[in-house]
Amino acid sequence: MEERMEYQVGDIVKLKKPHPCGSQEWEILRVGADFRLKCLGCGHQVMIPRKLVEKNTRGIRKKA
Repeated sequence: MEERMEYQVGDIVKLKKPHPCGSQEWEILRVGADFRLKCLGCGHQVMIPRKLVEKNTRGIRKKA
């Protein structure tokens, strides 16, 4: 049985591949079927399907 990670708005996730600016860390701005992520290096925002985020997440840091 696969356990799903709990993602919340404001969490910082580290993805497998870096953004072209060099940063691997993203802030979650929206959760649902799609995630809105903001690159912590350059501020670029992208919408990514939940399945792809779950597959490519290396680690998650909860925001205080």
